[in-house]
Amino acid sequence: MNAHDLPSTTVTVIGAARSGVAAAELLSSHGARVFVSDQQTADRLRSSVELLGRRGIPVETGGHTDRVYDCSLMVISPGVPSNAPVVLGALEKKIRVVSELEAASWFCRCPIIAVTGSNGKTTTATLIGRILGDAKKKHVVAGNIGTAFSSVVLGLAETDLAVLEVSSFQLDHCETFHPSVSVILNITEDHMDRYNHSMEQYAASKARVFMNQSGDDVVVYSADDEWTGKTIRNARCRALPFSLSRRFDEGAFVENETLVLAREGKRSPVISLDEISIRGMHNAYNAMASALVGSMLGASTASIRSTLRNFKGVEHRLEFVKEVNGIKYVNDSKATNVDSVWYALQAFTQPLIVLMGGRDKGNDYSRLQELVRKRVKAIVAIGESAEKVEQAFKEQTRVQRAVSMDQAVRMAADLASRGDVVLLSPACASFDWFQNYEHRGNVFKELVGKL
Repeated sequence: MNAHDLPSTTVTVIGAARSGVAAAELLSSHGARVFVSDQQTADRLRSSVELLGRRGIPVETGGHTDRVYDCSLMVISPGVPSNAPVVLGALEKKIRVVSELEAASWFCRCPIIAVTGSNGKTTTATLIGRILGDAKKKHVVAGNIGTAFSSVVLGLAETDLAVLEVSSFQLDHCETFHPSVSVILNITEDHMDRYNHSMEQYAASKARVFMNQSGDDVVVYSADDEWTGKTIRNARCRALPFSLSRRFDEGAFVENETLVLAREGKRSPVISLDEISIRGMHNAYNAMASALVGSMLGASTASIRSTLRNFKGVEHRLEFVKEVNGIKYVNDSKATNVDSVWYALQAFTQPLIVLMGGRDKGNDYSRLQELVRKRVKAIVAIGESAEKVEQAFKEQTRVQRAVSMDQAVRMAADLASRGDVVLLSPACASFDWFQNYEHRGNVFKELVGKL
């Protein structure tokens, strides 16, 4: 199916938040008969319901009725997992199911740069966008990052560039999605509750980002990541690596503590690692991937260097909030898996008080235990998984449980001393106490602001 097949097609869109509304508007404007369904209450979706009503698009809230199956095509929003009952029900009924990303791509006339990985997607997609902007390349940054691809795709000219953050859930239901450049930053344990605790299934989901690439298309990948290395063997396009420990004739690497790009027989030193403004080893990887993509898309070495010096990172990712009584407070609410927290703990030399917990995704905390023992002064366990967090780390450090974010922030302030860092780095989803990780991070920042 493509955009030309939509007139008179019956479509159900699952999800009435930003992406669902944008997809419904896009498909309806091209002749599809669209119905929207969401599990959330009408009160929580008031603005979406009103907008859809003005467009003449019917919507139901508070759960999915059987009406969702009165369609030939189901489009699912980024937050809807592949194993959601409504999705499984549609597949059982032989209804075609695609992601909002796939549907939006049917209308895209310009090259797509798709960024995926367990960690670093938002930072890297944002940084690629900043590199392109500083190099005066017209582009948009959209996808899982917060701006629905459906909401911007019609405004793109053939000469523009679409930089998209893409998740495994979105890729699970892609069919024809075809980036010119794809990026796989890493594949580490995440969403195990939704992939039957199988890394093979999860890695196969990530590999779908390059399934339609061939010939002169490029996949940029981490040569230091085991699962990414395995996955990339199936690529039918050019593969360009980046690494902190290896060097290449083509790719990005570090030599003498300097990020180097090697392309078309030329080696170009870009910037020393200590000049990159975003901290941590994980951000060195993000910078290498972004610089490599930027270079391929025409950004000069000097322009890339300037961007890497000045880019301050993204909200909710190791975001400095405030210093109170010599204690620094840092918001890393976007750390929704164990691997993200591992990188966050590595980024600091000061003693840490860590707020950790939320809705567990099948986490295995054993990887963090030695690092927690060495670097973490105390943990404040929060959310539904507070007991699991306490059991995982009670032998490594002091653990206290909090029943609200307000109590957690006050506990952390009491546990901290001058020179310490209080770090919200949950390792879990936010949906127990909050609407999303942004909501969680904003509440944390608001409470810190009152200290």
